[in-house]
Amino acid sequence: MSRDADHQHIRRTQDPSLTSSTYILQTTMTDFNNTPKPVDTSENPVDGGVNSAIDKNAPLLAGVGIPQSSTPVEVKNASGKVVRDIPPVHIIDQAWTSSNWYQHLNWINIPILVVVPLIGIYGLMTTQLNYKTAIWAFVYYFCTGLGITAGYHRYWAHRSYTAALPLRFMLAAFGGGAVEGSIRWWARDHRAHHRYTDTEKDPYSVRKGFWYSHLGWMILKQNPKKIGRTDIADLNADKIVTWQHQNYGKVAIFMGFVFPTLVAGLGWGDWRGGYFYAGVLRLVFVHHATFCVNSLAHWLGDQPFEDRHSPRDHIITAFATLGEGYHNFHHSYPSDYRNAIQWWQYDPTKWVIQVCKALGLASDLKEFSANSIGQAKVQMAQKKLDRQRAKLDWGIPVDQLPVWEWSDFEDATC
Repeated sequence: MSRDADHQHIRRTQDPSLTSSTYILQTTMTDFNNTPKPVDTSENPVDGGVNSAIDKNAPLLAGVGIPQSSTPVEVKNASGKVVRDIPPVHIIDQAWTSSNWYQHLNWINIPILVVVPLIGIYGLMTTQLNYKTAIWAFVYYFCTGLGITAGYHRYWAHRSYTAALPLRFMLAAFGGGAVEGSIRWWARDHRAHHRYTDTEKDPYSVRKGFWYSHLGWMILKQNPKKIGRTDIADLNADKIVTWQHQNYGKVAIFMGFVFPTLVAGLGWGDWRGGYFYAGVLRLVFVHHATFCVNSLAHWLGDQPFEDRHSPRDHIITAFATLGEGYHNFHHSYPSDYRNAIQWWQYDPTKWVIQVCKALGLASDLKEFSANSIGQAKVQMAQKKLDRQRAKLDWGIPVDQLPVWEWSDFEDATC
């Protein structure tokens, strides 16, 4: 993959072996590898159009639990006889009832997303905060947050730079301390999110509601057959990724709770504070900072690069997400290692990657050219101006105005 990621030539051609609405994206550069993948362009957003307004007040369960009928299909039984059979309906496609409500919930995630915050509140009310523990909790918040933003996201999900083995190990360890799933699971879903943004195949589409994209998609079960497919061959070939995936439970418990408690306990004797503040409460803040990328970054802000989809840029989201808030840029140029392209914009993840490059831990930092980015900004600005222009009354067009001779003017003004 070339360093100047915008040197790509995209050509969409219809494949006669596929349906009329399916195309092959042929390109010399993709986010994940150089192998073109079939893309289903017929997918529609759940609200009927990407330009439709997002329902900011949609409830947590918006967009899920919609009953769907199953169409009988003909299958052969053990004796070879053709019979009509109704395939089973996934639980998310069944209506909520008093007898099946618990089956709609993802009971693996609920303890982490619901019980852990309650434990944190208890610790906050019963445990005095030591200033050393406060500093450590703040530092470890950045470490685990960067494990997600610089590691899970910009390195493994988008391959926006090359990381040396020591850096990959640290990112995998700290990312595990954020307790957001394994690298393999996280990056797979994120690639699907980019490939199918705002559609039914987007695992956390904001079109299903703000709170669904923030929390609901993890609290409620999803039908894996409806999540868009992505290529993760590179992740499966990464030994650190596969090791972390196979041992994720141990990594998450140790790095999420044991390690921060040990540092505070062995360092200055604050075992209880280390657990509640650097462990539990720090984890809650990291969680919701990351979740804001799925929700707030698709709701709050401007769209200076493209408006076909929901991602937006805003400084508030950037501060809440360690620099991931310039999301319109990111979705426009996903393989760029930066989210913020101006020096004054807040993007600590970018700064850390740059420091790692200076230390020899990172290389091949991919950037789109200023010319390519400038083209997108000008085109988007022109598009906004055209919309404003269309709302104004410009009077009768010049070519439709009557033509007067001088004598006609003299007669009219006498």
